[in-house]
Amino acid sequence: MYEINVKIKRKKGCDDLPLPKYMSKAASGMDLYAAVDRQTSLGEREIKLIPTGVFIALPYGYEAQVRPRSGLALKYGLTLVNSPGTIDSDYRGEIGIIMCNLGPQEFLIERGMRIAQLVVQPVVRAVLEEVDGLDETHRGERGFGHTGH
Repeated sequence: MYEINVKIKRKKGCDDLPLPKYMSKAASGMDLYAAVDRQTSLGEREIKLIPTGVFIALPYGYEAQVRPRSGLALKYGLTLVNSPGTIDSDYRGEIGIIMCNLGPQEFLIERGMRIAQLVVQPVVRAVLEEVDGLDETHRGERGFGHTGH
């Protein structure tokens, strides 16, 4: 495990919220907090953009992935529509969480609630090489469900 420096800025009026943080020594994701002004309802099958009140500057060659929190997913059916969401190193806007309620009832989002995780990863860029054919494999062109049960 190694560390990189990521610059972070709070949105004006969000000084009361914690900065994203790792909740254990071995955690790969930092918790992100809801920066809603007041309690926000997320109805069944509803999708809303929830602000976090933070902006980051990642070093070139890195991305941040926004992922659901497993506890919210299991207990309430909450997920992120574009999971994982990608934050590129040249993005400087506020981090927003596109939340979706797949659960059986309305969910209330409170200011300061932990709503998602942020995972910082190195980026590998692919160089595409157009060819006339690809090497053969055991699986071949068989798609979904063809690697086992």
